[in-house]
Amino acid sequence: MKVKGTIRPLKDKVFVSDMNFDAQITAGGLYIPSSDGKAEGITPRWGKVYAIGPDQTEVKVGDWVMIEHGRWTRGVDVAVTEDTHFTVRMIDADAIMLVSEEKPQEEVYRRAD
Repeated sequence: MKVKGTIRPLKDKVFVSDMNFDAQITAGGLYIPSSDGKAEGITPRWGKVYAIGPDQTEVKVGDWVMIEHGRWTRGVDVAVTEDTHFTVRMIDADAIMLVSEEKPQEEVYRRAD
């Protein structure tokens, strides 16, 4: 599903982007395949807060949050321009485990291209 225009969460809902579901390669060269949708993929994930509802007081737009596994929705593509789009997911606010103002360091892994 692709959405054009502005989306706005209701109440205390949180929308995130930039969740990583890609295959990765460790600093030592080990290939880790994408685990999205598989039993071994049961891990928490980081996401960047894209938008918050008016009643949300624990996080702000731009924060990075670690979310308990599976506590996010399927992604919705948001079109910023005709050529630029990204995926946004709603997360359960009570599933936020950690908050960081800066992007978490992922020096151990890099994307497998």
